[in-house]
Amino acid sequence: MANAEHSGRPVEPFGGPSDPADARQARLRAARIGLWLLVAVLAVRQIAVVLSTPRGERLTDLETWVGPNGVLHVNGSLYDSSQFTGTPFGGLVLKPLTKSAEQALGWGWTFGTLLLVVALGIVVARALPQPVSRRTAFLAAPVAISLLMVSLPVRNTLWLGQTSVIPVLLVLLGCFVARGRYAGGALIGVAAALQPTVLLFAALLWFTRRRRAAATAVGTFVGATALAWAAMPHDSYTYWVHHIAGTGLGGKADDLANQSLHGALLRLGMTGPLEIALFLALGATVAVLGVRRAVRYARDGQLLLAVAITGCAAVAVSPTTWQHQLLWVLLAVVGRVGKRASDRYVWPVAVVLVMTLPAKMMLPNMAALYPVRDNIVLFAAIAAATFLPFLSRKDPLYAAPTPTEYAAPVPARWRWVPLLPFMRRVLSRPNLLLELLLIRVTYAAYQKVRLAATGGSNSAGRVRAEEHGQQILDIERFLHIDIEHTVNHWVVGVSWLRNYFDFYYESFHFVVPLSVLAVLYWRRPVDYRWARASLGFATLLALVGFWLYPLAPPRLMPTLGIIDTVHGVQDFSKPDYGTLTALTNQYAAMPSLHFGWSLWCGLVIAIVAPKWWMKALGLLHPLFTVSAIVATGNHWILDAVGGAAVVLAGFGLSYALMGPRARTVTKTATDEPDREPEKTTTAPSPSPS
Repeated sequence: MANAEHSGRPVEPFGGPSDPADARQARLRAARIGLWLLVAVLAVRQIAVVLSTPRGERLTDLETWVGPNGVLHVNGSLYDSSQFTGTPFGGLVLKPLTKSAEQALGWGWTFGTLLLVVALGIVVARALPQPVSRRTAFLAAPVAISLLMVSLPVRNTLWLGQTSVIPVLLVLLGCFVARGRYAGGALIGVAAALQPTVLLFAALLWFTRRRRAAATAVGTFVGATALAWAAMPHDSYTYWVHHIAGTGLGGKADDLANQSLHGALLRLGMTGPLEIALFLALGATVAVLGVRRAVRYARDGQLLLAVAITGCAAVAVSPTTWQHQLLWVLLAVVGRVGKRASDRYVWPVAVVLVMTLPAKMMLPNMAALYPVRDNIVLFAAIAAATFLPFLSRKDPLYAAPTPTEYAAPVPARWRWVPLLPFMRRVLSRPNLLLELLLIRVTYAAYQKVRLAATGGSNSAGRVRAEEHGQQILDIERFLHIDIEHTVNHWVVGVSWLRNYFDFYYESFHFVVPLSVLAVLYWRRPVDYRWARASLGFATLLALVGFWLYPLAPPRLMPTLGIIDTVHGVQDFSKPDYGTLTALTNQYAAMPSLHFGWSLWCGLVIAIVAPKWWMKALGLLHPLFTVSAIVATGNHWILDAVGGAAVVLAGFGLSYALMGPRARTVTKTATDEPDREPEKTTTAPSPSPS
C-alpha cells in the first residue's frame, strides 16, 4: 500500500513481472544521474583550469585577436600579423564582437564555449540512427558530452580561446535540426565561410538528393565570402590569393599540430612542386572516396556516420588542420566495425584514445614509429574516410553480432563473489589489436604516474625518498634482514655472478611477463583474462605505493656504500643519476614490481602449467629476480615483500570482482592426445567480452 501511495500505481506482487523492468529502469536512472554529474565535474574542471592559468598564458589565440593589441584592433590588414588565421568573413563577424569579447575574455568566453560543447553533444546523441535501445536513449547525451569535453580538440579550443566548435555545430544543426529545404544549407554555408573545407558537405547534400540545400550552402558561402571581400578587399586578396585559402598563416605547416596531408608530407621532408602535386592528388583521392562512402552510409540510414566521414575527409584535404579543428574524427566513433561482439570495441576505443591522449602514449618511443606517431590522428581520419569497413544497417550482424561464448561459472566461497558478474570468463580470445593498444596505453600511464610521484623530476623528491630509505633500513636492521650491502659487495667480487645478475635484471623484467601473456592468449584465453586482470590490479596498487611512498633504492643512498652494478658509478652531488632518470622515476622502489611481476609469472605458471617441471621452472623466476634486485643494489628486501603483497592483492581483487578462475581448457589442434580436455558448458550471449 505504501508503494501504491507513493507511486500512484497498483502494487505488484513480490517477484512479479514488473520487478526486473523496474530494477533496470532504476539502474538506468542512476547511471544517467552519475553521467550528468560527471559532465558537471568535467565542465567545472575545464573552467578552473582555464581561469587558474595566468592571463598571458590562457586564451592566447583569443587574446591575439581581441586584446588591446590584437589583430582585430589593427587598422590595416588582419594578416599583417601571422596570429590571425581565420577567413576574412570570420574577421568581419568578429570585429563587432571585439568589445564584448574583451569584457568576457575569461569566464564568459570559456562558459560560452562549454555551452556550445553541450549543445553539440545533445545534437550528436539525437542524431544516432533509429531505433535505439532504451539504455542508449538514456545515456547517449551525457556520454557524448563527456567524451567531447575530455577530447584534445575541445581542451585545446578552451585553452586557446578558439572558435572551432562553431563550424561543427553549424553543420550538425544544418543536417539534423534545421527544417525546410534552405535553412540547413544556409547553416552549412556559414560554416564553410568560417572553415572553407566544410564546403565538402555541399557534395554530400547534392549526392543525397538534397540539391536545393546544397545549392543554398554554396550560395551562402559565396555570398558571405563576397560580402567580406567587399568590406575588406585587401584582406580577402591576401587570404584567398596570396595565401591560397589560408595556407601559410599561423604556425609552421610542418608542425605536429597540423594533422593534414599537407603537414604530413612536409614532415616527411617533401617540399616544392612535388609536394604540392602529391598533396593535390592524394587530397582529391581522399575527398572523392570519402564523399562516395558518406553518400552510401547516408542512404543506409547512418547520416551521423556520413557526416563524420565527410568531416574526416575535410580534415585530410585541408592545407592546415590544427588540433582544435579535429572534432570530426571523434564523431566517427559511431561507426560499427567487426562481426564478433568482442571486436566491436576496437574502433571506438582506438578513436577515443587517439582523440584524448597525447600521441606519445599511443606508440612506443621508437624512431621507426615516429612517422606513424606524428600523424596518428591523420591516419585515423583517412581510415574512417576511405577504407574502414563500417557495417551496413542491412547487414544482419549490425544489430546482432556473433555472440560471445562464456565459460561455466565456478561456485565461489562467498555469496557476494563475484561483485561484477558481467566480467564473466570468455572462451574466445579477445581482440589482439585492442589488447596491444590497452597494454601500451596502460604502460605509458604507469610511466607518467611513476614520474609524477616525485613532482615530475627526481630532484623534486630526493630528500623525501632518502628519508624513506633510511626508515626502511632501520626497520630491516631491527628485523636483522639488512643484507643488501653484504650481498652486493660479495657479488661484485665474483665477476661472472655480477654479469649474470646484471643481465637477469635488465633482460627478464619485460620478456617473461609478455611471454606468459602471449602463451596464455594463444593456448588458454580464459586463463589469459584472469591472469591479465590480476596483473593489472597489482600494477595499479603498486602505482598507489609509488605515489604515497617515494623510496630511494639502496644504490641511491649516498652513505650506504652500495655499488650500482647496472647503471655504473653515480655522482651524488647531482640531483639526477645517469641518463635513465630522464625517462623514469628512480625513487619508485616500494613496492618492487621487478619482483612483483616475476612472482606473478611464477604463480601463473605454477597454477596453469600441466607438468611439474614447468611449475618448478616458473617458481625459479621470482627466486632469481629477488636475488638480482638485491645483488645489484636496486631494491631493499622489504621492497620485494611489498611487491609480493600487491601481487597477492591483485589476485584477490580478481577473485572478488570476477569470481574464481574458470577451470576450463580450450581444445586446440596442438593439444597432447594423452590429455583429454575438461568438458565445459558454454552459454552464448550477445554481450561483448
